[in-house]
Amino acid sequence: MTGLGKPPASDPLQGVNLKSFEVVQSVDRAIVGPVSMGYAKHVPRPIRSGVHNVLTLLEEPTVFVNFLLQHRIGKAAGTLARVAVNATLGIGGLIDVAKRRPFNLPHRNNGFADTMGFYGVRQGAYLFLPLVGSTTVRDLAGRIMDLSLLSVAVGGPFKSPYYANTRGVLASLDYRVAMDDDFKRLRDESPNAYKSMREYYFQVRAAEIEQLHGRKPKTPAPPAWPATPVK
Repeated sequence: MTGLGKPPASDPLQGVNLKSFEVVQSVDRAIVGPVSMGYAKHVPRPIRSGVHNVLTLLEEPTVFVNFLLQHRIGKAAGTLARVAVNATLGIGGLIDVAKRRPFNLPHRNNGFADTMGFYGVRQGAYLFLPLVGSTTVRDLAGRIMDLSLLSVAVGGPFKSPYYANTRGVLASLDYRVAMDDDFKRLRDESPNAYKSMREYYFQVRAAEIEQLHGRKPKTPAPPAWPATPVK
């Protein structure tokens, strides 16, 4: 990997992050990518879609709480209605009924990192971590809070390591399959994959925070969490 030069202020740990990135890419090529593509090839799409929808349903309580914290009551109410529809008519979240007519309630990304950004908390240093990928100090703290919400607020099975591990593995497979084309394009077309991924991440996060304030992002960015699994 060449052409990085002096670390920017946003990435003071560039040297460590780059080594982590290279290790993760090697593991992805050797293990994670092939396993994910095997999952996509051998598991029928309706089952993968159901897994994706259940994972999304598990994110909704965090989305709801953070819309409340951001005083976006309408979005919070829509999220709560979405949970009610999908948990019942959607057979425990297996089918995303809420996004369809007559409900028209799509999933919206939100979390504690977004709330911190909404209130002006700076993102801090960029980090590239195994099992996490691109993040920042603020976003890592927020994600830990996101994943802890159900275990703290509800407890029961959500406190089980089995639940946490199963959810983590399925979410990783789901995300990796959905983002496969982007990862391939990044590797094949970018002269500096690490820098491109870092800038892509900053672009996505800046756009998401701007949208929370009702402002049009300076540079449009694709969503960090795909809406549907890859076919």
